[in-house]
Amino acid sequence: MPVARGLKALSACAVAGASVVLAALPPAHAVDGPAPDPHDVKAMRDMATAMAVTAKYVDEREAIKDGYVPHGQECMTNPFGAGSMGYHYVKEANWGSTDPARPTALLYSTEKDRNGRRRLQTVEWMVRDGDQDLTTKDDRPSMFGLPFDGPMPGHWAGMPKHYDLHMWAYKDNPAGRFHNWNTALKCPASTASTPVDPAHAHHG
Repeated sequence: MPVARGLKALSACAVAGASVVLAALPPAHAVDGPAPDPHDVKAMRDMATAMAVTAKYVDEREAIKDGYVPHGQECMTNPFGAGSMGYHYVKEANWGSTDPARPTALLYSTEKDRNGRRRLQTVEWMVRDGDQDLTTKDDRPSMFGLPFDGPMPGHWAGMPKHYDLHMWAYKDNPAGRFHNWNTALKCPASTASTPVDPAHAHHG
């Protein structure tokens, strides 16, 4: 098979594979949240890659085995309005990644199933702000054709100012799949927390 035809066939297979995986995603009811261009082949392929790689982390034991460490017992509440996030499981080796196959964090549900395990809801990428100055944003990264949110302060002690991007791949978010906060979720009162500096963190 000629090289050009071979590459064309591989590209077609990749797009078809992405379509199959993305069709399995919960519906995204984008209200005010950003969304990738569905005609952007690379964005669709990267989303499919992120799903394929993180599917095994539905079982939180697999995430822990691969180096995702539960970061405290606090569930973040949106200081600007409705919504919250789940519990962050962070893989330090993936800090700064904009690779769809290497998310920095996985966010799990506040509630546990009958086996005492949390449910995977969100995949997140985090990138350190280069100059650690919240007033500049010339190094803002992007993925899936979307800009990261930020820069913002760290959410816990020792976490640098950073940019981040969430993909609610395993839990429907009424505000949109890439919206930071899930407006359908609330944190348990005993574990709720707000970002370190609400004035700059996670505007949604």
